[in-house]
Amino acid sequence: MRLLLAEDERELSRALVAILEHAGYVVDAAYDGAQALDDVSANDYDAIVLDIMMPKVDGLTVLRRLREGRNDVPVLMLTAKSEIRDRVEGLDSGANDYLTKPFAAAELLARIRALTRANPSEAVASPGFGDLELDVEGRRVRCGGRSCDLTQREFQMMEVLLRSPATKVSVDQFMRKVWGGLSDAEPSIVWVYISGLRKKLAGIGSRVRIVATRGVGYCLEFDGAHDADAPAGAAPSDAPGGAR
Repeated sequence: MRLLLAEDERELSRALVAILEHAGYVVDAAYDGAQALDDVSANDYDAIVLDIMMPKVDGLTVLRRLREGRNDVPVLMLTAKSEIRDRVEGLDSGANDYLTKPFAAAELLARIRALTRANPSEAVASPGFGDLELDVEGRRVRCGGRSCDLTQREFQMMEVLLRSPATKVSVDQFMRKVWGGLSDAEPSIVWVYISGLRKKLAGIGSRVRIVATRGVGYCLEFDGAHDADAPAGAAPSDAPGGAR
């Protein structure tokens, strides 16, 4: 399941992302309300954990805009406020549940499980493109009868690409969506993971290729040109230090 965590306190956000990923969720981190709205417009989420007090656009405004746009994704509101009127305002704005800081990780996970059980008949969408399909629950990628396991980061990157295969995803977007903007992660790590994914797709015989447009980003092509067509020994055009 994929969650959006909208929390502007970065240390808390990192801790919550680690907890949620350990529990098996795929998590996108947003650090302000405007970014949260952008993420919701670009991705499908099973639930949103939304802090009220955020810069640019506050959490209640984000929630109202979602509901005004007829987006019924389950929303768990987080806040340091504990007054009854704040809880009432959040629930009246369309929140499904409310959790006051500080809270225990076990309670957060229980609330999320309860929210995502609200629509048990809805199957987890498995995005696909060409001959490739992503097994969301098993965190595997399949091509015909062959498949391979993906690491957490590889899975998140493939999901981003497969949800919108023709959309070019920049290095900055990958850093934000997959690494959550962590300052200790170098942008070159994106190319390292792209290289690994290319090898795994080739290993299961997929004709889907991850292609790069220098200075723009990565997207998917089916049976198109790719770096494997380059002369032996040539550096991929998107590799750090590769041919310009």
